[in-house]
Amino acid sequence: MSDTIQYPQRWAGMNVALAHDWLTGMRGGENVLELLCNGFQAAPIYTLIHNRPSVSVAINSHPLQTSWLNSLPGIYESYRNMLPMFPSAIRSMKLEKTDLLISTSHCVAKGIGRPQGGKHVCYCFTPMRYAWLFHDEYFGRNPAKRILIAPMLSWLRRWDRKSSDGVDHFIAISEHVRQRIQLFYNRDADVVFPPVDTLYYTPESERSGDFDLIVSALVPYKRIDLAVRTYTRMGWPLKVVGIGGDLDKLRELAGPNVEFLQWQSREAIRELYRDCRCLVFPGEEDFGIVPVEAQACGAPVLAFARGGALETVRRDISGIFFDAQTEESLSEGVQRLAARSWDSSAIRTHAESFSAQRFINDLDACLPG
Repeated sequence: MSDTIQYPQRWAGMNVALAHDWLTGMRGGENVLELLCNGFQAAPIYTLIHNRPSVSVAINSHPLQTSWLNSLPGIYESYRNMLPMFPSAIRSMKLEKTDLLISTSHCVAKGIGRPQGGKHVCYCFTPMRYAWLFHDEYFGRNPAKRILIAPMLSWLRRWDRKSSDGVDHFIAISEHVRQRIQLFYNRDADVVFPPVDTLYYTPESERSGDFDLIVSALVPYKRIDLAVRTYTRMGWPLKVVGIGGDLDKLRELAGPNVEFLQWQSREAIRELYRDCRCLVFPGEEDFGIVPVEAQACGAPVLAFARGGALETVRRDISGIFFDAQTEESLSEGVQRLAARSWDSSAIRTHAESFSAQRFINDLDACLPG
């Protein structure tokens, strides 16, 4: 994706450092970081932990400084259990003198602070979801466990709010997240949508359109269970791509019309986007890269009418919405989408507004100097 991007000339002369929560795989946040690495080729990266084989050559080519967490045995598999230690670990990291720190943060990276004599810009994926939102989805619904973790979550919220003072300027990934930054931090933010590889995700001339598609981690807050129950009741064909702890539960809910493809390559997912009748997006996300990838391949999206999907799906042009996370509402949405024709070229045109080049241009406009 980065090979075709024109970076601002001024970036080559800027003294920049980067901070990221942790480096244990290549997901949406790491794709953003990779673009910044290619734009600021000498920038050091500060991160809690770094599992070198799990991230790209572009990221690994930079000087990387990790926290003391990185030296703990088995940390790459168990790091999420160390959540209460994250604030002290990020604070323990010593920033070298730099003119500009750009943190890409959904947890604690923004808490690294302000560089001496420099500015700190945070590209915020969300205020810490673990502390503010979706408690049940991350920590379960056991009442005893909720009582035990309540003081920790309260402390994390206080730390998260206070650490926002070390950021000079926030940039949110969506209007949805901008509102959270205002609510939780009492701070203003610009909005720059994250990049989607619209040069890779492209349409083909023919669509089979004989199945609907979900591409998602199989975890509770994604609400894949709602889609599986609905499609099982309707008898309509549904393919589910993804892995996660809910796989066995979902299989128990599913009828023979629901197919679980588990992990699939990037190439295979692109072919599924190109062939599906529509992408189904039943959960609430801060932005949601998958619906934009599907639209870039010309597929309409059926999305829950909350969160980032309201900003990435253009109503009646690139998809439609269902209003409640119930089988009745989703079923009605499935049938409404099926009852109309869709212009794949118009859907593709809408998705192109989320390109990587647009991300770089919009981000540059928000950076100081």
